[in-house]
Amino acid sequence: MVCSDGTTGLNAAVLVLNRSYAAVRVVTVRRAFVLLYRDSAEVIHAENGAFFNYDFPTWCELSQIWTEQCATTGLNGHDWIRTVRLSIQAPRIIRLIRFDRAPWSSIRLNRKTVFARDGNRCQYCGRVYPTNQLSLDHVTPRSRGGTTCWENVVTCCLRCNSHKGSKTPTEADMNLVQRPVAPRRNPILKRTLENPRYQVWQPFLGQAECPVDLV
Repeated sequence: MVCSDGTTGLNAAVLVLNRSYAAVRVVTVRRAFVLLYRDSAEVIHAENGAFFNYDFPTWCELSQIWTEQCATTGLNGHDWIRTVRLSIQAPRIIRLIRFDRAPWSSIRLNRKTVFARDGNRCQYCGRVYPTNQLSLDHVTPRSRGGTTCWENVVTCCLRCNSHKGSKTPTEADMNLVQRPVAPRRNPILKRTLENPRYQVWQPFLGQAECPVDLV
């Protein structure tokens, strides 16, 4: 009953809506369960093209019914959290009951979002690396007045970063794979939406290039 694609269980992603049903952030199932248990949020569940609201006790009861169905029909495509007494289906969307803050107006610039924007590809040698072999590089070094902004920070492998040092790309005889730009939608969110399991988020994201914060 538990999917095995590397993003299952408590580490699966959950879209968080504010009280007005606007998408504001993405959290893990672990964090979503805390909000649900504290009655700070409710589950928004898609079924047959419609969306239904459930409080946490009701969601646990429904999970028991679905668990029995899984045993007989082999339903797939869901993540399950097993406790001592029961199995609970991980929600895909939750809605905050007492929170009206508007979505983030900008996308946070950090290692995760820059790596996601660049697809884990070093912007100098063009090779794709695992995260632990990457670093951030200021195209125009900070020692030369370069700022920490989307247009001046790129993904860089450790070898290229060491070679470039405090030089400009021209001085280091290095060329950028592509010019860095600020993304209009959170690049981590874009990557997540490529997973069919999270297509249920799309009606709440719409066509707008919504930043949506991820933690």
